[in-house]
This record gives sequence, structure tokens and C-alpha cells, in this order.
Amino acid sequence: MLDFFTIFSKGGIVLWCFQGTGVTESFTGPVNALIRSVILQERSGNNSYTHDALSLKYKLDNEFELVFVVGFQKILTLTYVDKFIDDVQLHFRDRYKNELEQKGALTLLNSNFAFEDDFKMLLREAEESSKARGPTSMRSFNASLKSQKTVKSMIETKGGDKGKEQGGKKNKNSHCLLPSSKSPKPVKEKPKGKEKRVWTLGGSSTKELDYSQSNGNGAHAAGDQGLDAQADPVCACWGAFGGMFGMLKGLVGSKSLSQEDMEPVLDKMRDHLIAKNVAAEIASQLCGSVAKKLEGKVMGTFTTVASTVKGALQDSLVQILQPKRRVDILRDVLEARSQRRPFVITFCGVNGVGKSTNLAKISFWLIENGFTVLIAACDTFRAGAVEQLRTHQRRLNSLHPPQDHGGRPIVQLYEKGYGKDAAGIAMEAIAYARNQAFDVVLVDTAGRMQDNTPLMTALAKLIAVNMPDLVLFVGEALVGNEAVDQLVKFNQALADHSMSDKPRLIDGIVLTKFDTIDDKVGAAISMTYITGQPIVFVGTGQTYNDLRSLNARAVVGALMKA
Repeated sequence: MLDFFTIFSKGGIVLWCFQGTGVTESFTGPVNALIRSVILQERSGNNSYTHDALSLKYKLDNEFELVFVVGFQKILTLTYVDKFIDDVQLHFRDRYKNELEQKGALTLLNSNFAFEDDFKMLLREAEESSKARGPTSMRSFNASLKSQKTVKSMIETKGGDKGKEQGGKKNKNSHCLLPSSKSPKPVKEKPKGKEKRVWTLGGSSTKELDYSQSNGNGAHAAGDQGLDAQADPVCACWGAFGGMFGMLKGLVGSKSLSQEDMEPVLDKMRDHLIAKNVAAEIASQLCGSVAKKLEGKVMGTFTTVASTVKGALQDSLVQILQPKRRVDILRDVLEARSQRRPFVITFCGVNGVGKSTNLAKISFWLIENGFTVLIAACDTFRAGAVEQLRTHQRRLNSLHPPQDHGGRPIVQLYEKGYGKDAAGIAMEAIAYARNQAFDVVLVDTAGRMQDNTPLMTALAKLIAVNMPDLVLFVGEALVGNEAVDQLVKFNQALADHSMSDKPRLIDGIVLTKFDTIDDKVGAAISMTYITGQPIVFVGTGQTYNDLRSLNARAVVGALMKA
């Protein structure tokens, strides 16, 4: 039933592995994909991962820095896997705890583990318990509580609840079963309070000041306790010292973190992230990932739960903003030039986010680095879109006059007017750039909402036909939960309408209007987390120079600021 089970350290050392009978394929590929896409990307809030035809379940042991991974065919429904992986983790830890602490993983790697028999025993028990449980049959109507209800029990009488309350109150006063309006109510005597002490200057004996004796009002209790404490001063001192020692022990790192310890801190962190414009779903997943990462971990010396959780969350956010794929446009353009072809970048996004403006900024950045640019006007829908690009072309050429470049304009515009097929215009522009030896082609597309199916189909067609080198999604830094919906549906549309087995999805993000949000930078986290792709550029103003690369630590610092 299981394809494989492996136990390895977070340093990458495989301690033990099992491969099912009849399984010939290596499990290295799925496990490496799990490490790259989930563990290193701080997405361990969910303990399952799908790779091709395999479904992987994993568990992190943060105390010993171990990872337990089980793989099986995703068409199977194995209900016992979660409990089974927990049992294997506990059994493995208990058996090899001392060796893991004393010798370390490297020494254990050179020795042979006798864990095969224990593993098979646990697997057999898990499978048998799953079979014994079997499918539960549905209850009959007669066995349910609804069958015992009557029509009378479902009718609410006016003031019925009040009558019950009054009846309950009457039962409490058992001395007055039949109250009458004429009969006088029993008068209860008020308890006599403690007598006030009168401090006078008179009297020469100290016995007059001794209030520890019984005075009929229970005043002797405090005095007795005081006498007991005086009679055994060692116990009192030891109790005080024990309380202080307990407090110090709580401060010093001798406690492993549990879910209950982290829950209040994580709730506050989640609310803080949402207030900083992180999508609510992403904030919950981030906090869940941090909880998985810290559960069972021993706290450091003189550290609090709040500081430990905050530090782990900060590291996770930095890791998310530095995803696995790094986009280096200048290097890629030079490589395409060596192959005598243009480097093609397609811009897409919803309406009004600044696609054309930021395309012009990137054009300025490219010509400042010595490349020639062809702008393809593929927004044939919005009125004024072609004229806007022509204005940018004229201004950019005025900054870099053609006479400084051998009489050739360094930026040109390729346009065919309005109402034409955008995919065809992009194809013609790429062919023209190849013939005229342009270095870069920037394809401007029409803005479209993620729910507009015809326009999303047209965008997917443009990308599938022309196969650009880079697909950049242009999004606003002002959005919160909407960023998740936009990116998910754009990627889904590109995948659904692609003619290839491996469709081209969004490769990077351009985040605009970043200068308008102060410290509410949560959209950067949401967009990067949902796509796993980097933020290539950040727009910070209205001029051509206002284009920056993202500083991950500065963004996380602003995000964590109270």
C-alpha cells in the first residue's frame, strides 16, 4: 500500500528508509520536490503534498531536527496514514533518543538501524485497525433523537421559560412552599461583621495589641496562620525560594514549545499581519507553518514564547520573499542576444494597476543598460492605449537621441491600431524584432478582470502562441485579499487554456504604487506566497527612475513593526 517511508535530518542526512514491494522508482525526486517547494519555502502548515501521481505526508520533529515522510499513490484513500506517521515518529524517537543526542546523525548514519521489524509491526497494526474500524452504517430514524420528539415538546408556550425559572427559584426556598401575599416574609438576620480595631495611645501592656485570639467573628484564622509561619520560618523561606526558583526555571530554556503555548501569540500575530494588508487566508497559513516549525522545539535561555514565535515568523517571511527562482533579466537578455534572438517579456494584470506606465519604466531601465527595446502595442481594446505608448516612446527617445546611437531610435513602437487580434500583433512584433536585431520586446496587453472568461482566454492564447521568455503580473500594493483571487485565477486561466502539458504560468510580479501604502506591505507577502514567484520590480513613484528591486528584510521589518 505504501510506496516509501523515509526518515532524514534537516541537514539532509537519510537515517532510515523503506521502499514498498514492487516499487522500482526512486523516491528521491518526490522528497526533493517536497523539500524545495514546502519545507524551504515555509509552507509546512499543511502536512500533505502532491507530486505527480504520489501523495506525500510528512511530519517535522523540531526537537531532534528530523523529518518523517511517507509516500503512496494519490488514488488511494489511506485513513490510517496520519496516526501511523505519528506512531513511527514516537517509536523512532524513544528508541534512538540517547544515540541521537550523544552520537549525532552522522555517527548513526554509519551504523545499521534495526528498525525494519518495528516499522513493519507498526504498519501491520495500523492496517489492521483500519480494517477493524470498517465503514459506519447510518442510524435508522427510530434510533435517532428526532423520533422521540412529540408535537407538544416542539410547541413553545408563552412565558414558559419564565415559569420554569420562577419554579426553580421557588424550589430553592423550601421553607416557603405556599407563599401568600398576606403572610409576612421571614426576616433574615444580617451576619455580624468583624469588629473594628480601635487604636489608642493608652495602655502599657502589649497584650492589649494581640488580636490573634478568637473573638467570635473568625478573626483567629489570620492569627493562627501568622503563628504557624513564625513557628516554622524554614518552610516560609523555602516556599519563597521555591517560587523564585520556579520563575527562573520558566525563564531559562528548559521547556519545549507546545501548540497551547503558542496559540495566544499566534492569534495576535495573525491579527497583526491582517492589519498590515496580508490576506487573511495567507496569514492563517503562515501562522500554522510557524507553529509546525516550532512545536516541540526547546526554547533558548532567557527567551519568551512571544520573542521565539516572532523571530521564527520573521525568518519565514524573509524566506518567502526570497523564493526558489531568481529572475535576472539583464543576464537573460545577454544570453538571448548571444543566440541572436530578442528577449520577450509579456505584461498582464487587471485594469488600472499601471501596466503601461511600468512597462515604460522598465524600458528606461533597459536602455540605460545599453539595450534596444521594441514595444508591442497589444492592448487593442482600451481607447488611448496606443497613444499612451507612443508618448512614452517619444519621451524615452528624447532622453536618448537617435544621433547618439548611429541614427537609430533606441526605442520603437510596433502597433496595428485597435480591434485587432492581440496574439497576432505580438507574433508579428517578435518577428520584426528578430529581423531588426532588437534586444528586448515588451508586450503590453489589455487590462482584464480575473472573472472575464473571454479576455482571460485571449491572454492565455497570446502566451501559448508566442511563448514569451518572461510573464510578469502587474499588481497593486494596495490590495489585500483580492491579490490572492487575482493571481490564482490568472494562473488557472493560463493553465486551462494552454495547449501544452507544461503550461506557462506567471514567472514574476511587478508591484506598483508601493509609495502609497506606508508600512502596510502585506500584499507583497500574499502575492509571493500564492505563486511562489519573486517580486522582480517595485514601482515607487511617477517618474522613469522610480523603479526599485525589492529589499526583503526592509519589507519584513516594516511588516513586523507595531
